[in-house]
Amino acid sequence: MNLLVISRHDDLVERLRMAFEGAGHRIVHVGDPLEALARDAWGEAQVLLVDSGGDPMDGFRLCRLLRGEARVLFRNLPIFFILDHQPSEQDLKALQEADGDGFIPAGHTIQQLLNHLGPVMSGGTLREEDQKVPVLAMGLHSALAGRAREVLQHYTMEVHSPPTRNAAEAQRMLKAPVLLLGLSSGGVEGALALLAQLREQGRLPYAILVGQVKDEGAQRRLLLAGISDWVPLPLSEPRLLHACKRAIEWMHARRIQAEYESAIHDLRERRSMLEIEAAALRNEVLTDPLTELLNRRAFDQNLEHAVLQWERHRRAFVLLLGDVDHFKLINDRFGHPVGDEVLRQMAARIRSALRKSDLAFRIGGEEFAVLLTETSLKAGAEVANKLRRRIDEDPMVLPAGQTIFPTMSFGVGGPGAPTPAALMAQVDRALYQAKNLGRNRVVVAGDDDAPPQALKIRS
Repeated sequence: MNLLVISRHDDLVERLRMAFEGAGHRIVHVGDPLEALARDAWGEAQVLLVDSGGDPMDGFRLCRLLRGEARVLFRNLPIFFILDHQPSEQDLKALQEADGDGFIPAGHTIQQLLNHLGPVMSGGTLREEDQKVPVLAMGLHSALAGRAREVLQHYTMEVHSPPTRNAAEAQRMLKAPVLLLGLSSGGVEGALALLAQLREQGRLPYAILVGQVKDEGAQRRLLLAGISDWVPLPLSEPRLLHACKRAIEWMHARRIQAEYESAIHDLRERRSMLEIEAAALRNEVLTDPLTELLNRRAFDQNLEHAVLQWERHRRAFVLLLGDVDHFKLINDRFGHPVGDEVLRQMAARIRSALRKSDLAFRIGGEEFAVLLTETSLKAGAEVANKLRRRIDEDPMVLPAGQTIFPTMSFGVGGPGAPTPAALMAQVDRALYQAKNLGRNRVVVAGDDDAPPQALKIRS
């Protein structure tokens, strides 16, 4: 017999091979249910073992899919679920809902596998073999319905011909995947009414019209109403069998497509959740928690990218480095909570003065950096001076009534240094020069090692 194992328990698969392949059985191993769906791996399977858990499709979901299939093979196929734990009440309930045949512990020994699966692999059966695919026949003369029943019963299909008034109720009970629709009850209009009645229940079965319709307008209406195939009269047995076989294959493909779409939907939802989590994590890793500006890690990445863009495409940028003047005195006099509030307000003023395309960073205790995109050195110096004035001209009033007059010094530089580290050092020297010149000022670094140029500002 052919035993299909859909499992990630490779060691269990090896024990199954040792237990059964010596007796002439064939073990086929597939990693997960989606791969099995893609390969249609169960075409020749006579026993199926599948992991109870799985992502995005577990074994119970796969079993329900196969049991819902119209083919008798899948309804009678013995299906066991592989568990790596003792069955819980939830597992037992899922087994019953999926119409499975039992559990196989993942740690079973060879002898336990022989005892558990031996009777089934030796030709025993767990299910009745007389189940047949239901076919709903409506609007057919009794003789024609009887002939269809006689033809199809040899091919595991059972024709049901309830009265037309009971069609909806019969379909609710049968869930027939195939509908043979004749024109003896009300002609085309009667067929259209019956299709509309069945459609109200949900998914319409694969509808095969049995009869002749010469009017093209009527043909169009029937096709739009849900007719999928035509079998003309007088009835041809091969044609009828071919139409029913195509109906079952179509229903199978439709079910598989729905399962794939469900799995893809699950994967898309999971991807969206992962992207949200990744964005939150990235924001946490690259953001300074005190000021909510980008941190030093983000600064290093963005500065390197800006230098590369300059080297490759000559995309101009300007780097500003700022440092709060006499920040240690603020902490010593007013305490660190006040110092933290000063940094937060500094960050807010810097952020509000920039364009959306510009990036602001806190790269140290009281040190800040700004990357201005598509900006000349002269324009960058003007932005730095604008930031300096905004900080200088807006003193901070503390809850206790004291007023603080914080200021900031800036160094400014543009591309031209051979490396990001060299540019950073060049602009840092300009910032150091601004401090030495009296603070609360902007100094622009030159393109070479010449002394930086200080902008004349109000001290």
